[in-house]
Amino acid sequence: MAVTETAPGEAMAEHTPVEEPSATRSAHEGILRRQSARESAARTYARALPIVPVRARGLTIEGADGRRYLDCLSGAGTLALGHNHPVVLEAIRKVLDSGAPLHVLDLATPVKDAFITELFRTLPPSLADHARVQFCGPAGTDAVEAAFKLVRAATGRNGMLAFAGAYHGMTSGALEASGDAFDVRVARLPYPQDYRCPFGVGGPHGAELAARWTESVLDDPKSGVPLPAGMILEPVQGEGGVLPAPDAWMRRMRRITADRSIPLIADEVQTGVGRTGAFWAVEHSGITPDVMVLSKAIGGSLPLAVVVYRDDLDVWEPGAHAGTFRGNQLAMAAGTATMAYVRENGLTERAATLGARMLDQLRGLSREFSVIGDVRGRGLMIGIEMVEMVEGEGEGEGWGVAGTGGSTVLDETGRSGGSDEDRGAAGLLGSVGLSSADDAGPVVMPGSTASPRPASPELAVAVQRECLRRGLIVELGGRHASVVRLLPPLTITDEQATAVLDRLADAVAAVARGHGRGAG
Repeated sequence: MAVTETAPGEAMAEHTPVEEPSATRSAHEGILRRQSARESAARTYARALPIVPVRARGLTIEGADGRRYLDCLSGAGTLALGHNHPVVLEAIRKVLDSGAPLHVLDLATPVKDAFITELFRTLPPSLADHARVQFCGPAGTDAVEAAFKLVRAATGRNGMLAFAGAYHGMTSGALEASGDAFDVRVARLPYPQDYRCPFGVGGPHGAELAARWTESVLDDPKSGVPLPAGMILEPVQGEGGVLPAPDAWMRRMRRITADRSIPLIADEVQTGVGRTGAFWAVEHSGITPDVMVLSKAIGGSLPLAVVVYRDDLDVWEPGAHAGTFRGNQLAMAAGTATMAYVRENGLTERAATLGARMLDQLRGLSREFSVIGDVRGRGLMIGIEMVEMVEGEGEGEGWGVAGTGGSTVLDETGRSGGSDEDRGAAGLLGSVGLSSADDAGPVVMPGSTASPRPASPELAVAVQRECLRRGLIVELGGRHASVVRLLPPLTITDEQATAVLDRLADAVAAVARGHGRGAG
């Protein structure tokens, strides 16, 4: 029953599966076959999503086989305005038609000047008033490397602090600070979370223990961790499983680092430009980091990465960090248009309210199906963790038992959040709608069982596969790749959000039924 929208405000188009013409199907399969034969074994998304996109607009992708999909991957969070938004295309065409150079290294241009002006307009004022910007190579991982080099040069120290579950990129230094690191110069700290709290308690107590651990590592002369050059953290861990950092813990990290003259680096590569319901995710807690690493959405769908930092850290020698493609004019124009559109059209507030409503609906789904262990997120950055089913649960209606594996959701007064009535797959058929709900979202307290169930990457893969069959593209993440992730564009409509949740609910129901019968 899929509905899609090609652009904000346009009429919705009905998705009706059709029999593929043999020539179309053959071309589609041929492209996939050649990709498999010729491209690196390192390819990732192509393995789980065997589609060949040929056209896209907004939330919708059309494949070479004629099928249409709702894209909740959004270029891993890059497409804040969805595919081919008119303001982005207009900005790119304007540069192309002007005859301006497209490649200028780090020379000043009107396009770059406009980009920096818009970027500084969006930054936390306490940073923007004393900031410098460094253009890097076009990937976020290069901006992370630049940030590390910067704080090491500024402090004269070498080590870094990072957090378990982090993801900061695929180059060597960024990998050292990420959760899959091996040979590292980075001290790993606990990142607070409720469902799988490293201390087994969750909530404010778990966050307090994580903060105390950090203080102990820094202040204990026998901890084995000398005073570091910097601390890097994600305000919401994305690849780590969509884990929003508690605001109070973020403020505590800011005090801990400031008191010890440790530069604090906020990795906003995926959380920036309105994704979490604030323009930059650090704004939820009110902190001002010393360094911000930015990429993805700031390029308006084109490659661009920058580091923004306090001017007193600006100790670079000329050429200390450079990159041939740091002057990407088309990306700067697209990024300026994207940031301005998000700011002028209230899309951060939109992400906060619609995201809270989607989370509420998904928590209802988790009470229907116990294969969902936890639902969490902030704004339009949402994760659904799949877990193994308790032995003895059978197929049929009422799969889940309230509180069997997930979290108890309380509002900020301590009352149970949401309606007591069943809001499972059937309850998702209505419109998501909007309200003036507190965009801070509910407080998630520790689960009602002694420990969470084992993560189930197999069920997550099955849900992703069933979603694709229903015309919905989702990503997987988390420690065990057991978290189904939603990263829709900020322009998603109420009707589209309803369609996304309907398809996801249907996919979960199909997987739960198959799992109950012992199917794979």
